[in-house]
Amino acid sequence: MASLTTQRLVALFAGGCLLLNFPLLGLWDVETTVLGVPLLPAALFTLWAVLIFVLAWLLERADPSQDD
Repeated sequence: MASLTTQRLVALFAGGCLLLNFPLLGLWDVETTVLGVPLLPAALFTLWAVLIFVLAWLLERADPSQDD
């Protein structure tokens, strides 16, 4: 059976795939700017940065003694 960390990483991957694909990504394609940057690139960078932060947080707090 997979460890809890592995299950969380798979869930993060699935969530990232959903967030960075067309149906949900199309929500950000509007004529708006954030600090002078168009919303779509700003949203892509922010989502990407959040995914990396959560990945690092999950891997840093993982307890290696509990992995199978």
